[in-house]
Amino acid sequence: MLYYICMFVRVKQTPNSPRESVQIVQSVRKGSTISQKIVRHIGVAYDNDELEKLKLLAESIKLKLEAQQQMFLIPPEEIARKNLEAKAKRQGITEEDYEVNIKNLEEEQRVVSGIHDVYGKLFHELGYDRVIKNPARHKASVKMFENIVLARIANPVSKRASVHMLEENFGVSLNLENVYRMMDKLDNGAIERLKNISYMNTRRLYREKVDVIFYDCTTLYFEAFGEDELRGHGFSKDKKFNEVQVLLALLVTKEGLPVGYNLYEGGMYEGHTLIPALKELKAKYEIDRVIFVADAGMLNKENLAAMEAESLEYIVGARLKNLPMKLQKQILNQENYVEAGDGHKVARFDYQGRKLIVNHSAKRAKKDAKDRERALEKLKVKLARKRNVKEYLNNCGYKKYLEIEGEAEIGVNQSKVDADSKWDGLHGIVTNARELSNEEAINQYRNLWQIEQAFRVTKHDLKVRPVFHWKPRRVKAHIAIAFTAYSLVRYLEYGVKLQHIKLSPEEIRRNLIGVQTSILYDKSKKIRYGLPSRLSKHARKIYDILEITRHCTPYIIEKCSALISGKRI
Repeated sequence: MLYYICMFVRVKQTPNSPRESVQIVQSVRKGSTISQKIVRHIGVAYDNDELEKLKLLAESIKLKLEAQQQMFLIPPEEIARKNLEAKAKRQGITEEDYEVNIKNLEEEQRVVSGIHDVYGKLFHELGYDRVIKNPARHKASVKMFENIVLARIANPVSKRASVHMLEENFGVSLNLENVYRMMDKLDNGAIERLKNISYMNTRRLYREKVDVIFYDCTTLYFEAFGEDELRGHGFSKDKKFNEVQVLLALLVTKEGLPVGYNLYEGGMYEGHTLIPALKELKAKYEIDRVIFVADAGMLNKENLAAMEAESLEYIVGARLKNLPMKLQKQILNQENYVEAGDGHKVARFDYQGRKLIVNHSAKRAKKDAKDRERALEKLKVKLARKRNVKEYLNNCGYKKYLEIEGEAEIGVNQSKVDADSKWDGLHGIVTNARELSNEEAINQYRNLWQIEQAFRVTKHDLKVRPVFHWKPRRVKAHIAIAFTAYSLVRYLEYGVKLQHIKLSPEEIRRNLIGVQTSILYDKSKKIRYGLPSRLSKHARKIYDILEITRHCTPYIIEKCSALISGKRI
């Protein structure tokens, strides 16, 4: 026979995590054996404030469960509050401690708490605390990895500057050498775990059906000049020709959510990266049907043939002016187009057994013409200055319209301008996806801007370049940190868009940076208080979406003479 002995509130620490679970537990005797049974799971706390609130709720529920049919003269909530107040008094904190003379207060520090509250919770909930091998044995490294990732979201700077920023603005003390040792734990195994976690989060967390994947590459240059097995000289997309670089290939969904990434030697042609990446992705995640979308840089016979050999469907941009002359004439013939609505006309052609779909946008045509006219005006102004002829001798941009007249005269070739204007508003794609209509294929390709935006986030918002590390393992670790930051930024952006409004990563960052806590010290009572700042409208909504509790009332941090170094409030 079972005998229920007593009921109590238990706080259980989550292994390798700052989270603490609050539970109502009942002791049960069966014969001579006593075991514990969880009666009610109350919630998970991420800080002391949340923990005290959950304990108060748990005490209240426990009393209700114990009472059953009994009538309380005092509400259970009030009894629970008095019990907790009694515990607080035993710890030396009284109501008098909250009575302060503002003349005795001075601000010791102002800590940014919004980034750690929000992105810190995401970091653990999405499983990035499992990237480093044996996280239970390497708790300090996991916490350091989290802080460096969050520092990159808050203000992407060098590791040395990040350590300084974390201490000054976030109340987190890190040792720079320990940060580098942590980076060495981000080895190939850790990077594979990172990719798997991100991919599974994309599939599971937002129920995103990963059947269309966007792919593109960019170069990351170094503030160094030596080459090795990873860094190499190549044509930088930043038009930097002296620095060595690596090639970063990024795969995302149409919403910009991360699917994976690969890092290649800097001198590799980006078109050669596609097939290895697709094979790896399909084999690793056992994907049945995926349509890969990439820009015109991926369009060559070898790539298309290899994708078809692997039974992969694709939509790639077409370089219309590089196509055979016979096909170009058909593309420029407006009689081949049919109206598609909203100022668009579409034509479909056969190209080497594949579909070539060309879209003409009246709006885009006006923009192309206006851009060219503006650029030509600037060229004419430069020509009028009669500067050195050599600066016009390349074929970059709109300088292609120039021609040399005689020995040293340069002018605009109007026939080239007229020929180029015929292509205004035209854009083409090549696909082997037979089931897609012309409109569906074009719409999917239009979504390619998501990956272009993804690169803008990594290159500008997260400032993944330039790279200051020179050892290949540290370079890979740096990219892994940036990719983790990118993943967190994208997941939060997507969740906020679904449940609130569309906010850019920078708008979210600014709102969370504004969530701060002032550390006030009472010189007379020797007590430190926390004074939380008010939440902006968007910050409050972000906290609500992630079910993070934050109160704006002051609280006591400690009754002692010194603040614990490195403690985050």
